[in-house]
Order: sequence, then C-alpha cells, then structure tokens
Amino acid sequence: MKNFWSTISRNYRVIYKIVLFLISLVVLVSFFPEEGKFKYEYTRGRPWPHQDLIAPFDFAILKSAEEIEKEKQDVIMSTEIYFDFQPEVMLNKQKTFTEKFRKAWLTKYSPEQNDKEKKAATEKAGLSILSKLYTRGIIQLVPQVDAKPDDFPINLIISQIAEKAVLSDFYTIQSAYTEMIRQLNNSDNIDKDLLLRLLEDAITHNVTFNERMTTAELQKRMEQISLTRGMVQEGERIISKGEVLTPIKFQILESLRQEYESRRGVDTNYILILFGQIILVMLSLLVLVFFLYFFRKDVLDDNKKVVLILLTIILMVFATSIALNTGQEYIFLVPLCIVPIIIRVFFDTRLALYVFIITIILIGFLVPNSFQFVFMQLISGIITIFSIVSLQRRSQFLFTSLVIFISYSLIYTGLNLIQEGSFDGIKTINYAMFSGSALLILLAYPLIYLFEKLFGLVTDVTLLELSDTNSKLLRELSMKAPGSFQHSLQVANLAEECIYVIGGNALLTRTGALYHDIGKMDNPLYFIENQVTGVNPHDELTFEESAGIIIDHVINGIEKARKAKLPDQIIDFIRTHHGTRKVEYFYLMHQKDNPDEAIDERQFTYPGPIPFSKETSVVMMADSVEAASRSLKLIDEKTISNLVETIINKQVETGQFSNSNITLRDITMTKKILKRKLMNIYHIRIEYPS
Repeated sequence: MKNFWSTISRNYRVIYKIVLFLISLVVLVSFFPEEGKFKYEYTRGRPWPHQDLIAPFDFAILKSAEEIEKEKQDVIMSTEIYFDFQPEVMLNKQKTFTEKFRKAWLTKYSPEQNDKEKKAATEKAGLSILSKLYTRGIIQLVPQVDAKPDDFPINLIISQIAEKAVLSDFYTIQSAYTEMIRQLNNSDNIDKDLLLRLLEDAITHNVTFNERMTTAELQKRMEQISLTRGMVQEGERIISKGEVLTPIKFQILESLRQEYESRRGVDTNYILILFGQIILVMLSLLVLVFFLYFFRKDVLDDNKKVVLILLTIILMVFATSIALNTGQEYIFLVPLCIVPIIIRVFFDTRLALYVFIITIILIGFLVPNSFQFVFMQLISGIITIFSIVSLQRRSQFLFTSLVIFISYSLIYTGLNLIQEGSFDGIKTINYAMFSGSALLILLAYPLIYLFEKLFGLVTDVTLLELSDTNSKLLRELSMKAPGSFQHSLQVANLAEECIYVIGGNALLTRTGALYHDIGKMDNPLYFIENQVTGVNPHDELTFEESAGIIIDHVINGIEKARKAKLPDQIIDFIRTHHGTRKVEYFYLMHQKDNPDEAIDERQFTYPGPIPFSKETSVVMMADSVEAASRSLKLIDEKTISNLVETIINKQVETGQFSNSNITLRDITMTKKILKRKLMNIYHIRIEYPS
C-alpha cells in the first residue's frame, strides 16, 4: 500500500492529466445523440459520390420544409372565415336612437317651435336608415379579410345556421356612413343636422368575426396537411453513382436519412453506438494530446493550460448541442469562432487552428450536412485567426466580428449557389443568424478576462496595458525612483531586442523588465542610480545592513506587485532577476575588511529562485550588464565586450540558467546583441561648436 501511494505521488501530474482527459471524454460523449448516424454524405446539386443506393426498407418521401410551408400558406389563404350576424344590435340601436332623438329634439326646439309633422318625419327617417343599414349588415373588418376582393367568400352564421356570403353583400363602417349621407340627402322636411349627429353614434358592426370557429377550421385543415408525398419500396434503386442530386432526389435521400436514424434509435443496441462514439472522441482527444506533446510540451506540462483548452472545447460542443435541441436553424447562431480567438490570445496561432479543427470535427458528428458545416466553420475560423494575428487592441474584436459575418455569408451563399444554381434556396433568416453569431463573438472579451483570472494566465492585450509607462505603478516608480525607472526602461529595451532575436515572448519580456525593480521605491536613495546629492546613506551602515537593504528590494517588489494584482508571470521577473547571486560589492568589501572572519554568505545572497525561462534569463543578463556599464570609466568596444563576457559567463558558471530552456547558442547571441546595443547607447557624438 505504501508503494502504491508513493507511485501515485511520483506520477501525480500524469495521473491528473489522464483523469482530466477521461472526464472530458465522458462529458463530450454525453452531448452526442443516442441514435445512429446516417453513413452517407451528400450535397444537393452535386453528383452522388457513393455506389448505387438501394432502398433497404419501405419509407415515405417527406415533403421539404418549403413545400410544407407553402401548403400552410395556401391553407391560411383558402380557409373559410366565419362571421356572426347579430340582429339584436339593430333593435338595441333603434331603441337607443329613439330615446336620444326625443331628448335632443326637446333640447333643440321649444314647445312653441315644435313641429310635430317634422319631428315624426325626422324620427321615421332615422329609424328607416338604421333598418336598411343593419338589415343588410355592417361587417367588422379584421386582418383575415383585409385587402380581400369584394367577391371573397365568407360563412355567415344566423341563428346557428351557416350561410354563404361575399364581402360585397355587407356595408363597412365607411360605406355605411356614405349610404347614410345619401339617404339623408334624398329626404325632405327633416332636421338633417340633428339626425346626422344621432345616426353617427348609432352606426356599429352587427356582422362580427367569429374567431373561435375560424381558428378551429384553420386548425382542422392544418392537421390534414400530409407531411409525405409518395413511397419508396424496399429494393427500389434510389440513386446511381455519379447521378446529380436534383431537389427531388435530395429530398428522397433526406427522407431515407431521417427514417434510418429514427429506426436505428429504436432497433439498434445503444451500447454499440455509445462504444463507437467513445472511440471517435477518444481518438480526437488523443490527437490533441500528441500535438501538444510533440509541438507544445510546455502547454501539456501546465495543467491549468490543459484545463483551459479542454474547457473551451467542451463549452462549444455543449452550446452546439443546446442549439440543435432547440432547432436546427439555430446552429448558425453558435459563435464557434470564439475558440480560435481565445486559444490564440492565450497561446499562438498554430495551436489555435489545431484546437479549432478538433472542436469542429467533434461537432461534425452532431450536426446535419457535416461536410458543409465543417467547411464553413474551418474557412471562417482560419480567416478569424488571420484577423487577430497581431492582437494589440480590444477594439480589434469588432473588426473580427465583421470579418466573421462576411465569411459566413459568402460561404453560405456560395454553397447554396452550387447546390441550387439560383438564389431561390437562400434563406435570409440564416444571414440574421450569422450576424447574431458575429455579435456573440464579442463575448470573447469578458471570457478572456474571466479565463485570465481563473487560470492565472496573461494575454498580449493585458501586457500592452501593463507596459504603458503611465500606468499607476510605473508612474509611481518614475516619481519616487527616477534613476531606477530609467534603468528599467533601458533594461526593457535591451531584453526585448535580445528575446526577439533568440525567440520568445518579446512583449512579456519587456513588461517584466519594466517592473523588475519596483521594490526600489521603498528606499530609493540606497540605490546609486537615484543618488543625485552625492550623499550615500550606505556610509553610515554596516556591510551586512547595506546588503540586507539591497536584497529587500526583491521582496518589497513582490509585495507591491501582489498588492497591485499584477499577473504571476510579471512577478516572476521580480523574483528571478537576481537569482541566487550575491550582492557582490558589499560581500567583497566585507571580505576585504575582515579577511580572517568567517562570513555568513546567506546575508549577502539573494533568495532566488533562479530564472526558469528564456524571458527571465534574458532580463537577468540585461539588468546586470546595463547596471554595470554605468560604472565604466572608459567606454569603448573592448571594455563593453569584456564587461558583458565577464558578467554573463559568471552567471553561467554559478548555474543561474540551469532551470531555464535557454541554450548556449542563445546566450552567445544575447551577448552579441547586448554589446551592440550598449555601444549604440554610449556612442560618443562629435562635439558641436558653441
């Protein structure tokens, strides 16, 4: 048992990765459908690339979505519309008219002016007009009959009996008003003004829309729409090799595919389907592992980075699965191009493309027409990577979003044209989906920030923000320790040039170099580059105390960086830029003044650790060389060359680069660059006449 736990402890990182990939395998397989997948790939308008296809069983030919939609529209246009004739409306309106008329007449005419014959004639004319209008009927205009011709048929329900009628059989409110005016103009010996006002209030619909019966009729006819048209018999030849997939042949194949997948879901052992899915997903993940092992072992060794990659893949497969379950038309809404953006931001373009290919291959097992889907996503993903090769501003995401929309639209249009030979098959709703997907790409911005915090990674955009010399911490350094700030700028320039030539992250190197000496802000006058008065406070301290203050600038820098929430990658430069070397000046001075005394070297030695990357190693070399070059009394090619060789050779001898992946060739090249750059910095210019 003890040996078992010892083995586990020694191989913890490997076991962790195995468990991680197994969990990813299980999660990804859980997104796969339980039914089998049709084994043939085909494209409308293209030749059938497989052998002759014979129907394995009887199946119905399904109508296309366009056919069904057209039939539905035809049903909607031809469905009978029901209206109710309400005779009680006329009685109520006549009764109300009579009451209002008598009151209005008494109000307008005094007893002396009351003309009984005119009153009777006016009242009779009003009732007659209402009777004529309501007897014919005033129909309610609803959207179902809007813009319909006069001879459009409707069903009129009178006393629960339906009769056929047409729209022209009835008045509308407008035509009823016109008829009312005509009737008034043809009447004599009446008060037309009084009557007009009362009749306007009395006109309303008495032929009203029966929504319940109309909807029921529409629903009934919708249910009668057949989803199929014809049958294919078992043994019948469906399509021959090389035969072009016409729209009819394509629909027959689609019908076979749907019937096949539905039968496989019922008749086939799901265990075998599951086993096949596990094999395919496992191989996809193994290919990813092998790629990381052979080309990006640094990523494979970092568990956080592996988790980030796998999580990105899983999230996209999950989002696609949700979209498919909601409706196949939503597949184009999934922002799959987020994958190459996120991976490129944290790693490089090659890894971004590879991870994206693995992602769309996995998703290809889920979606219909997988070849077209993979083609569209692959081309769009590659174009996306091109648009963010040099990602330096977050505003570039807007440009990338536009590029993705254009790519999707062009590819979709091209695929439809080669299938249909016309623009008829293009669905404008898909362009809306493409625009939605492109807008969702902007989610990469908060996702990148979230992943930075979750996984402790840093992006180029963040490094650019941190390398701004007007940032809070660097501004404080320039104010409190201006000499150290200028030294940091020079180190950043030197280190960036070196790492650019030997290969590495130049932006990370520059940013780390700018912050490597921020710990000097606490005691700036104890560092010679900040002493401008000629007074050296070290003169009043022992050599041990002076060495302690110098060494503390590393500890103080780490504390300041953590308080300012700088990324760990930047803090590493502060921790390692002196490695485990000694504070040489005070160590030698103490040794000179106390030759017979045993020296506690720990008091004069930096705590480390030593550099563990090319970037931190180059900053150590640039820092030491730049600081020492300021003490040269004679500056020429020989003195600079000797200085660089002496300092860096001693760093190599003391094992400062033992944990770094920097090579002797890289170190030799770094020496050459530092010599050349220092000569440029200290180049003696001609003296201009006064």
